[in-house]
Amino acid sequence: MKLPLVITLALSTAASAAPKPLPAGYWPESRTQELLAKTETIRLAPDLSRLTPEEQRAVKDLLEVGRILQRVYEESRHPQALEAHARLTRLAPRSDLLTLYRLFQGPIATTLDNRREPFLPVTAEVPGRNVYPPDATREEVDAFLARFPEQREAILGERTVVHRATKAWLDQDLATLGKHPVLAVLHPRLAPYLKALAKKPDAKTLYAVPYPVAYANDFVRAYELLMRAADSVEKGDGEFARFLRNRARDLLSNDYESGDASWVTGRFQRLNAQIGAYETYDDALYGVKAFHGMSLLLENEEATGALRRALGGLQALQDSLPYVHPRRVREDIPVGVYEVIADFGQARGTNTASILPNDPLFSRRYGRTILLRDNIMKNPDLFAADERIRRAATVDAHAGDLAPEGNSHRTLWHEIGHYLGVERDAKGRTLDVALEDYADALEEMKADLVSLFALHSMNKNGTVGDATLRAVRASGIRRTLQNAKPRRDQPYQTMQLIQFNWFLAHGLLEADPKTARLTIRYERYPETVTSLLKEVLTLQHAGDKAAAARFFDQWTTWTPELHEALAARIREAQGARFRVVHYGALGE
Repeated sequence: MKLPLVITLALSTAASAAPKPLPAGYWPESRTQELLAKTETIRLAPDLSRLTPEEQRAVKDLLEVGRILQRVYEESRHPQALEAHARLTRLAPRSDLLTLYRLFQGPIATTLDNRREPFLPVTAEVPGRNVYPPDATREEVDAFLARFPEQREAILGERTVVHRATKAWLDQDLATLGKHPVLAVLHPRLAPYLKALAKKPDAKTLYAVPYPVAYANDFVRAYELLMRAADSVEKGDGEFARFLRNRARDLLSNDYESGDASWVTGRFQRLNAQIGAYETYDDALYGVKAFHGMSLLLENEEATGALRRALGGLQALQDSLPYVHPRRVREDIPVGVYEVIADFGQARGTNTASILPNDPLFSRRYGRTILLRDNIMKNPDLFAADERIRRAATVDAHAGDLAPEGNSHRTLWHEIGHYLGVERDAKGRTLDVALEDYADALEEMKADLVSLFALHSMNKNGTVGDATLRAVRASGIRRTLQNAKPRRDQPYQTMQLIQFNWFLAHGLLEADPKTARLTIRYERYPETVTSLLKEVLTLQHAGDKAAAARFFDQWTTWTPELHEALAARIREAQGARFRVVHYGALGE
């Protein structure tokens, strides 16, 4: 039967409007929805109306710097990330795939059973991400460094990208230095070294270039924007302007000292910003490469003032740690309470606080600054998720133990905990050099434990009340609860599992064999925390990577009858597993 012309045209129009199926390698909607059904959106939109017109102009430029560092972060995590995103938007911009890319900041998703899988047609994720050659193995790099130990500092440098000495890579890096003479001036030994390698290219030879050479076009543009933002705020906030100019130069020189010094010691008006590559969590090959991020922050002056007045006595706390090697620490730590305007790259997510810089030399010379993200710490949706997990994991007798103030106090003293304890190992090496891929997990665990240790001490001397201490203790237990078995390349989750197992073995936690729900023996808290803190400090001071490996092997046990049963209860109760953060300042 012949269809009427009107119906035929309608069907033809509908067919032409239907989206074309995507090629192989793109997840179907059924797979993306498995993850997006477990994803919630958090929106951060502080009131910026109190900023001056000059500060408003600076914010626009700083947000553009953030967008640049976001692209650099995605590129540094996967060699095909930016290309895959551009191809997706050209082919058929499916909102679910774009949301997944935004959530995981690249084309690799974390599945509900904690595996890492591509959801776009790209190569599988490798431990070296895109800051080492994608096909490089740990064994190959170790063997190369054994033959050429003089290259260790460059190859394992915190802010370098490692390339193979092929003609293509050498030509590209030399062309970059020719295009941007400022980089050739700031890194004068690089061009002669590359030219020497270019006389006899060899794919088995590895070499490193500093980040500003690897990401030259992006960094030169970021430099221009930071300088312009500094000009905008010069009259109203000269110290912030000075920091921005120093950080602009840092990005090109690959030396953060001037920026870190002016950042930590500066006294800014309303705006603050964490800019650059600091944290090494994304490097799953050696755990030494820092990845880029940025946080643009608006200070809560009243809360900051109250907090600074409450801090003190850090040397006494350092001296009281279960650690026999004396060390002098600065007592005056710059600390601020902020609302997040926007986060980018490694800083993006629901991170509650940070303490930087990490460099022990800069820390000794200038101190460190603590940034508390108030509109994340006090977000009611985030606390509600914590409370659901706590109720699913612990017996009813612990109802009411967890409270927002417990998370806030524990978070603050976790960041201070990074400042205390071991700075270098017994041989004088920095901990990332000595312990490599175990360094981050041990450092985060130390900070957790120092936080709990400190707040117990403060309760004893009367500066922290019993109700607050109980909330802190409950928060410390909540911190250790896992919804899936951690991968070894997840330093936070790995150190949390170690704490959980230690707490079980030492009687702080008792698990019901039938329900897997936990009872907390609060009377065991001080002794248990102190014993694990002593172990961690000992491992850090020894700087013995083999001993750290044995410790991790011993304390990362995961059993189906307890750990998996408890994780299943948590997964059922927690609601969202993932969070996409939107920012009002970006028009989201």
